[in-house]
Amino acid sequence: MTFENMGRGALTYLPCRYGRSKLVFRGPSKNLNKPYVAFLGGTETYGKFLKRPFADLVEQEIGLTCVNLGCVNAGPDAFLNDPFVTPACSKARATVIEVMGANNLTNRFYSVHPRRNDRFLKASGLMQTVFRDVDFTEFAFTRHLLSRLKELSPDRYEILEAELKEAWIARMKALVSKIEGKTVLLWASEHEQKDQNDLVGLGPDPLFVTRSMIDAVRPYVTEVIEYQPSAQARASKLDGMFLTEMEQPAAEDLMGQAAHEEIAGEVAEVLSRLL
Repeated sequence: MTFENMGRGALTYLPCRYGRSKLVFRGPSKNLNKPYVAFLGGTETYGKFLKRPFADLVEQEIGLTCVNLGCVNAGPDAFLNDPFVTPACSKARATVIEVMGANNLTNRFYSVHPRRNDRFLKASGLMQTVFRDVDFTEFAFTRHLLSRLKELSPDRYEILEAELKEAWIARMKALVSKIEGKTVLLWASEHEQKDQNDLVGLGPDPLFVTRSMIDAVRPYVTEVIEYQPSAQARASKLDGMFLTEMEQPAAEDLMGQAAHEEIAGEVAEVLSRLL
């Protein structure tokens, strides 16, 4: 595999804000006074390390402004807590919502930062009771926290994971319900999209999301796209990415330019029918 080692600062994301939002989105900023499609999601929607994420490619295919409202490591909470996002999506011709992991949201066991949802803030009283042998001051990120708890006590961890899945379903229903108009749920994963047991580590991204969870949200959206990259897209993952060698491990967890092109094709086809 090859990648473009462009050096520090070579790829600019032109960060921008809209309205009263405190979130920083990928730019350039778009004109929201003319018809547009909104794209909501986390790191994949944002297009980390890529010059042309799938929102840009869809814009080229359908000839309609596409507004990238993706935020790195975002979960549903980032958008539910924001005064701009859901009203802006309600004004869009349609909204494409990336399925985000269930680890980055506030739940009965722990709270996350309201905008940087991958940041672990505080363990609840319930969490401290169930995991009374854990010093939670050690953790700054949800993935590190969950990995450690699973390693420490798989049985107790199962209770926590079940809570995260239930919280994700409730939060996604709430998010979709706040958006008026047509909504497309985009479930993009490099792994087989089904309910899985006995997973190695925490499991595939988007973390903890299973088909039964998607089915619980399905009645609330206009359409669901289930995408898995082709063998060719997997093999060329780093091709076309702009990153340094130090960033390569993080990039390997993301989808590459070829996958974004495939996603754009599927999304454009669905939007062409809906709009």
